[in-house]
Amino acid sequence: MSATTRPPRPAPEEVSNDSESSSQISTADHERVVRRLIEQGFNRGEIQVLDQLLDPAYVEHQSLAPGVPPTKEAVPAMIQALRTGFPDIQLSIEAIDAVNDRVWLRLRATGTNRGPFMGNPPTGRSMSIDVIDVVRMKRGRIVEHWGVPDHLSLMEQLGL
Repeated sequence: MSATTRPPRPAPEEVSNDSESSSQISTADHERVVRRLIEQGFNRGEIQVLDQLLDPAYVEHQSLAPGVPPTKEAVPAMIQALRTGFPDIQLSIEAIDAVNDRVWLRLRATGTNRGPFMGNPPTGRSMSIDVIDVVRMKRGRIVEHWGVPDHLSLMEQLGL
């Protein structure tokens, strides 16, 4: 998708360490929230947990499918697309670090392509790719996400 066809995204807020961001919330708490998103949301498909973890003003900065707004509604759409294409998908956190209001992750995504994915029929092939994620927290919830999955490796492994 070209940059000109993407929906406009709100500008990210500046890094803030003021009381509105998270003065009462520790970086360990931030990590726990993000781990819940990965384990419950992505690995188990428990979409209902998203209301507890995502801020209403959530902004998605990762590339999205056409027609998916860069808002809180993008997350269940991403989870559904991944779990449809890869019913056995698992995201394993290989490294995680929280600094101020940001949580940085290096993940390994694995799964077998048993359903349609990105407009392609299932290939039956397995994949294992790296993913880098950064989230910004505010008042104990995820308010922004930047994700960089290794799409080239994914497509090569699927034979696409």
